[in-house]
Amino acid sequence: MSDILCVTNRKLCKKNFLVRIEEIARTSPKGIILREKDLSEEEYKKLAVDVMNICRRYGVPCILHSFVRTALELESGAIHVPFPVLISMTEAEKKAFPILGVSCHSVEEAGKAKELGCTYIIAGHIFETDCKKGVPPRGLEFLKEVCDTIDIPVYAIGGITMDNIALVKNAGAAGGCMMSGLMRQR
Repeated sequence: MSDILCVTNRKLCKKNFLVRIEEIARTSPKGIILREKDLSEEEYKKLAVDVMNICRRYGVPCILHSFVRTALELESGAIHVPFPVLISMTEAEKKAFPILGVSCHSVEEAGKAKELGCTYIIAGHIFETDCKKGVPPRGLEFLKEVCDTIDIPVYAIGGITMDNIALVKNAGAAGGCMMSGLMRQR
C-alpha cells in the first residue's frame, strides 16, 4: 500500500470520474477521500455508493468527507471532516468511525484533533499550490512541528508530488495527499 491519500475533485477529471477512480484504486493508494464539496448530501450519497464499491473491489479505504449522517447510513467506517464538524460530532458518532480524520492548519488544532479521537490528520498547505494561489505555504518546518507534537499519522497536503513526497516523509509525515496530479491524469 502506498503513502498517498487521493483527494477527489471530479471537476478536474479529463475523463469519466468513476473510470479515473478505478484507475487510482488499482494502484493501491493509502485511501481515497471522496471530497466533492459542490454536491448536495443526496447527490453525494449516490456517488459515494459507486466509489465505495470500486474501492472495496481493490481493498482501498474509501474515506467519505463532511457528511457524517451519510457516512453512518452507508456504514463507511471512514470519514474526513473539517474542524468545525469534528467539534460538533457526538462521541457515539466519532466511535462509529475506525478511520476518523480532520484537516488541521495549526499545531494547536493537531493536538486538539488527537484529543477528540482522530486517527489521522491532514496538515497543510505545505508547498505552493494552484488550489491556494497567492496564499503562502506553511512549509516543511510547520509540518515537522505538527508531526513532532502528535503520535497519530500526519499526511501533508498542498503541492505534494512524487518529486517532493520524500521531503514530507523526512519531516515525519506518514505520507501526502494528492488531488490535481491524480485527477488530471489521462
